[in-house]
Amino acid sequence: MTDQPHRFTTERFKAFVDAVVAIAMTLLILPLLEAVSDASSGKLTTAEFFHEHTSQLFSFLLSFVLIATFWVGHHSQYRDVEAITGPLLWINIAWMATIVWLPVPTAMIGQLDADPLQAIVYIGTLILTQVTTLSGWLYLLRHPGLTTTSRTELREGVLGDASAIILFSLALLIAVFLAPYGYAGLLLLLLSGPTTRLLRRLWAGGRATPDAPR
Repeated sequence: MTDQPHRFTTERFKAFVDAVVAIAMTLLILPLLEAVSDASSGKLTTAEFFHEHTSQLFSFLLSFVLIATFWVGHHSQYRDVEAITGPLLWINIAWMATIVWLPVPTAMIGQLDADPLQAIVYIGTLILTQVTTLSGWLYLLRHPGLTTTSRTELREGVLGDASAIILFSLALLIAVFLAPYGYAGLLLLLLSGPTTRLLRRLWAGGRATPDAPR
């Protein structure tokens, strides 16, 4: 017998993730297809359709870009992973659950009046996606034998996701308490680079402190 936990091959795992992401991205367009059908029944012109469904178009583009970004990050995270353990598999199932759920709050943005709970549901979902990604980085950092990625790159992944969680949380506060600005707070994600560099300095300072001469 072996003490090692049961491991899964990465090929089917990655194919499964890709399929789930592709389906979620496809689901984003369905409300717009229904809206086109309704517009046709209502004899709307193309210009009138675009005017009346601006929110839906915005929410579709926003979520499509976000899911694509999450997938690119996931691909980079697991590119060099050589085996998937049970806990790591469940971390990714949780990640996929947030991706599959995202079309629901996306439809809320496009079809319902904006309110604080809507922002909590939408941006909260994005935060949960990042939390599960961060959990994956932390697990790989603790089990480096599963991947050929260097510990430096694993730490960078941790810092990058921690940065995104902080910025998403600030965006959520803006969306809830500064309602007229809606989801403009998501533009804070453009500051992910500087925020990651700040966290890197804090990490380095915290690790150096215990070794400082007394």
